Amino acid sequence: MFKRFDPDNDISTSTSVKASVQRGIKNDLKESHPLILEEQLDILLPKKNPLVQYKVGPHLMLYCRPPCEESKVSDNEPLMFQSRDGPILPALRFVHFYPDLEFNRVTVDQGAIPFILGGANIMCPGLTNPGGKMPEDQDDAPGLEKGVGVVVYAEGKEHALAVGVMKMSSAQM
Repeated sequence: MFKRFDPDNDISTSTSVKASVQRGIKNDLKESHPLILEEQLDILLPKKNPLVQYKVGPHLMLYCRPPCEESKVSDNEPLMFQSRDGPILPALRFVHFYPDLEFNRVTVDQGAIPFILGGANIMCPGLTNPGGKMPEDQDDAPGLEKGVGVVVYAEGKEHALAVGVMKMSSAQM
């Protein structure tokens, strides 16, 4: 998605993110992905190195980090993005750089892989058939709520396949 992202040509505005907004982003990530540890978030979003927010088109915000020594991510590499008023999602390349981070995770069965790579939406059977996995539902709450960001993995594969937003809760599926 952001492979050919060029901050010089593809953006309408860019601003440094204020510390208060960066704390808000950090809290949103902590709330939406509860398995990420506080120490990991401090490495991802250090206080010294503020994020840069790029507005791309009318509905997309990219959050990039300027270069720093401890980062595995290169200069102006998109870390996260937000479409319209949706959740802040990690970029797929960012997920690949930090495989030990525990984002909300779903797994699709092997039959769905070619369709997803071709651009199709993930349907309920891809998650509910044998081979598909979602977080378990609790007694009083679903494992994943509607509107929550998830990282999609494929059955039998090591790396993430996609990043997306749940359109239904896991209890409804």
